[in-house]
Amino acid sequence: MRAVQVTRFGTPDVLQVAEVDRPVPGPGEVLVRVAGTTFNAVDAAIRSGVMTDLIPVELPYTPGLEVSGTVVVDDVETDEHVVAFLGVPVGGGAAQFAAVPRELLVPAPASVPLADAAVLPVAGLTAFQGLFDHGRLRAGERVLVNGAGGGVGGFAVQLAKRAGAHVIATAGPRSRDTVLARGADEVVDYTTTSLTDALDGPVDLLFNNVSGDPAQLSRLTDLVRPGGRAVSAPPLPLTDDEARDVRWTVLYVRNDTKQLAELVRAVDAGELLLDVSQRRPLADLAAVHADGEAGRFRGRVVVTL
Repeated sequence: MRAVQVTRFGTPDVLQVAEVDRPVPGPGEVLVRVAGTTFNAVDAAIRSGVMTDLIPVELPYTPGLEVSGTVVVDDVETDEHVVAFLGVPVGGGAAQFAAVPRELLVPAPASVPLADAAVLPVAGLTAFQGLFDHGRLRAGERVLVNGAGGGVGGFAVQLAKRAGAHVIATAGPRSRDTVLARGADEVVDYTTTSLTDALDGPVDLLFNNVSGDPAQLSRLTDLVRPGGRAVSAPPLPLTDDEARDVRWTVLYVRNDTKQLAELVRAVDAGELLLDVSQRRPLADLAAVHADGEAGRFRGRVVVTL
């Protein structure tokens, strides 16, 4: 089968398509013919080697932390369409087939193309857990989604609005219309407008999805009411602001099939929309990594098999 492999750490050009043996499912695993996988920022961190101390991997390594596809039994494709978060740094999604623990599989949404469903697990779970598990968002609260034009931010806007929150989002010009269409009550163009000037009052929850200078991001705490909450999806070395009684939480997404099943249900109910901006073939994965690291994407990119 075809798979993308990392045989040495480095820039995106270390990603090479190779012919490898099809995986043989072990106890408790099933074989999935992959329809789609994705690019996530942590994929680039693993590939580059900058996180080997925190996230050790063995080479050769196949990236792709999430998949959508079809279960295969005895070399025959079934009618069971599934999505799964494979885990960090497990990977393996950037291949024609993946051996996946059965316990990780969730029925794929039936209302969207199967390949597109691959964008749901990592970004959807990150948004859900950031808002509700860590952010404890409640109806009627004001939430600021910093970086609403990305994959996690796009889901966060929709989930927060569905929960009855007043949603303020930051987005650039290329994402503004999409973010508004996803339900944001206010959109602040971060390229032209200061958040301090734009907000008419403090927020109850700040959900940050932007990497950057930790000191600068910590100043966003001034936008949160005393006793409010702040969550960051990028793993930034942020400190608590005890003077304002605002505690930053750094979010490390975990696999939760019940939450993923709820996200799938919301997609099929029309309550949660997927923002797939591009579909690229497996052979383009190195270019996808380069574009993703350069911030050229709006929404999510599906890598199709």
